[in-house]
Amino acid sequence: MSYQVVWFKRDLRLHDHAALAQAAARGPVLCLYIVEPSLWAQPDAACQHYRFVIESLRELYVALRQHGGRLHVVTGEAVAVLDRLHALAPFDALHSHEETGNGASYARDRAVADWCRAHRVAWHEYPQFGVVRRLRDRDTWQERWEAHVAAAQHVLPTHIGFASLPWTEPPPPSVAGLGLTEDDPPRRQQGGRSAAVDVLHSFLSERGGQYRGGISSPLSAPSACSRLSPYLAWGCLSLREVVQATRTMIDALPPADERRRKGLAAFLSRLYWHCHFIQKLESEPELEFRNLHRGYDGLREPDWNPAHFDALLAGRTGWPLVDACVAMLRDTGWLNFRMRAMLVSVAAYPLWLHWRPVGEWLARQFLDYEPGIHWSQMQMQSGTTGINTTRVYNPVKQARDHDPQGRFVRRWLPAMRRVPDAWLFEPWRMPTDIQQRCGVRVGEDIAAPLVDLEDATRAAKARVHALRAQPDVRAAKAAIVKKHGSRKRPEARRPRRAGTDRQLSLEW
Repeated sequence: MSYQVVWFKRDLRLHDHAALAQAAARGPVLCLYIVEPSLWAQPDAACQHYRFVIESLRELYVALRQHGGRLHVVTGEAVAVLDRLHALAPFDALHSHEETGNGASYARDRAVADWCRAHRVAWHEYPQFGVVRRLRDRDTWQERWEAHVAAAQHVLPTHIGFASLPWTEPPPPSVAGLGLTEDDPPRRQQGGRSAAVDVLHSFLSERGGQYRGGISSPLSAPSACSRLSPYLAWGCLSLREVVQATRTMIDALPPADERRRKGLAAFLSRLYWHCHFIQKLESEPELEFRNLHRGYDGLREPDWNPAHFDALLAGRTGWPLVDACVAMLRDTGWLNFRMRAMLVSVAAYPLWLHWRPVGEWLARQFLDYEPGIHWSQMQMQSGTTGINTTRVYNPVKQARDHDPQGRFVRRWLPAMRRVPDAWLFEPWRMPTDIQQRCGVRVGEDIAAPLVDLEDATRAAKARVHALRAQPDVRAAKAAIVKKHGSRKRPEARRPRRAGTDRQLSLEW
C-alpha cells in the first residue's frame, strides 16, 4: 500500500495543519522535515532561526508521538532526499503548505515541482496564509483573504496511519555544521507550539489593551505588541487560528472593556496587512533583489559606503536611539515596527546605503524574519517602490517622542547613563569640559555621528524627489499600483470587523 509524504517547512505545528489533515484522510503518512544546507547558507539565514526551528521540531516530534507517529528530520537537499526516499519506498503524493520564501526556497520549490512531474508524484500545496498563488491583480484579494481566515480550522483524523523512513538518519547538524556563525541572541523568544500558545493567550487575555498607543515606543512595545510574529513566521501558530481567536475574544469582551476591544481590533488590521505584504513577494519574487520600481535603479548602488555600513552593524552611528536599537536586536532578536522602520530610514537616507545589504543583515537580526514582509518594508522605507510617500524618520525626534527620559537608550548603551539629561538627545554636542566632568568621551565611549543629520537627510531626500519627479519614473507608477496597491480607500483600509487606527496605517 502506498503512502503520502507530508513535508513540513515553515509550518511547525499539528493544529490547523491542512497538509497533514488532508494527507492523513487518504491513508498512511510519512512526516518529513528536511534540513537543507543550501537554504541555511543563504545570507538571510541566522543561528537564531535554526535554533528556533530545532526547538519547534522537538515539540512537533513529541506531538506526533502522541498520535502514534514520528517526525523524520533528514539533512540534505530537498530533491535529493525525495529522490532517495522514492527509490527505496515509492510514494504517490507529496503534501505541503505553500511557501512564499526567499529566492533560494522559490528555486527549490520549482526544482521539487519538476521532480514530482518527472516521477508522477502529485504535489498538493495548501495556503498557509491569506496569500493567493498566480494572482492577476488585487481586485478580489480582500474577499479571498477574509474567506481564508473565516474557514473552519483543519482537524486531524482520530486515527492516523504512519509510514517510516526506510533508513536510519543521524541527528540534525549543529549550527557550526551549517556554517551559522553569528551569535544567538541570549534573550530571544523560544520556539515551539506551547510557547506560541502561551504568548497568544497572554496577549488576548491581558496585554491586548496596551496595543493601541503602546506599540510605537521601544519602552512599552515589548509587552504591548503581540509578540506572535516569530510563531507566525515559522508556523507554530496558523494565521487562521490567531484571527479567529482574536475575533472570539472581541465578541466575548464586556462593553466596558473598550480599550482592549480597540487594541484587538487594531491587531486584526495588522494581521490583514501581514498577508498584504507577503502577497507582494508572492506576485513579484524579484523584489527581494531589485527595486520594485526600476526607475530607481542606480540611485544608491554606486555610492556604497562600507564605513557607514560597518558603523550601523556595530551600533556606532552616533545617534543614541539607533545604536540602542541595534544593541537590543543583538540581545533579543526583536524590535518593534516603528524602530525597525527608523533603522531602515536612517540607513537609506542620512547614511545613503542601498537596501539589499542592509536587508540581509536585518533579516539575520530578526527572529521573526518573514521574507514577504521584510523585503517589501525594506523597499518601502527606502523609497524605491515608486508609489509611497517618502518615509524619513529623524532619530533625534523619535527619541524625544518615544524615549523622552532616555530610559531605553540608557538601558542598552551603558555610557549614556553618565550623560546629563541636557545632552541626552544630542550628546555629541557636549562641550569638552562637560565630557570630562561626566566621564564620557564622544568618539570613544559613545560614537560621534558619521554625518550631519540634517544636511545628509536633506540631500538624500532631494535626490529621491528629483528622480521621482522625472516623467518616465512617474509614468511607470500606474502599473505598480495596479499589481500591488491596496484597493481600499486610505480612510477605510481594514478588513471586515478589524477596526481602524490611524497609527497602524501601513499604506502600500
